[in-house]
Amino acid sequence: GYGCWLSGIDVETQTLNQSYQEPFLAVVIDPKRTIAAGKVELGAFRTYPRGYTPPDAKPSEYQSVPLEKIQDFGVHAAQYYALEVSYFKSSVDAGLLERLWEQYWASTLAQSPLVANRDYMTQQIVDIAKKTKDANTEVLSTRVASYLAGAKRPEDNPLHKIILDCAKAVAEEAKGVSSQLIKSALFQQRLPSQDTDMS
Repeated sequence: GYGCWLSGIDVETQTLNQSYQEPFLAVVIDPKRTIAAGKVELGAFRTYPRGYTPPDAKPSEYQSVPLEKIQDFGVHAAQYYALEVSYFKSSVDAGLLERLWEQYWASTLAQSPLVANRDYMTQQIVDIAKKTKDANTEVLSTRVASYLAGAKRPEDNPLHKIILDCAKAVAEEAKGVSSQLIKSALFQQRLPSQDTDMS
């Protein structure tokens, strides 16, 4: 559930492989986000040559990285770059996917994304709470104006990053709720009434 990026070990492995086997690229798949989003979360990367200093370019897309992994992410982020990813599906691939769908369609429809992703969503909320607490502590220890002005770009502001993390979590949860509502409507499952006494 960390998104697609390279750790320090990944960077070293990729650099080594690039020096002996060209062309070589690192492919990263995030299984938790793939399940939560309902589409493959895939990244492809190459490392810069040793000693190369990349131009100061901002990342193409904000990565929501858990607090305990953020240092590893930030330390090595300037040592590699992301490649554009596109997908190709041959007729053999299409046939294989169709057979898999035929075999597993019932379990896919029966599965609730809200239940399947609850641990992932809980971890996202815990991580957002930790980031919010850290940002709050930092704001309280400095003047608010100097804290907000400290970031060179708005996207460097920790509060902005927390907002992006929250928006991503809400979007993933909303997609799960929508999916469940559609399944319920299609298969006429009885939904709990809103006026039922919860006590």
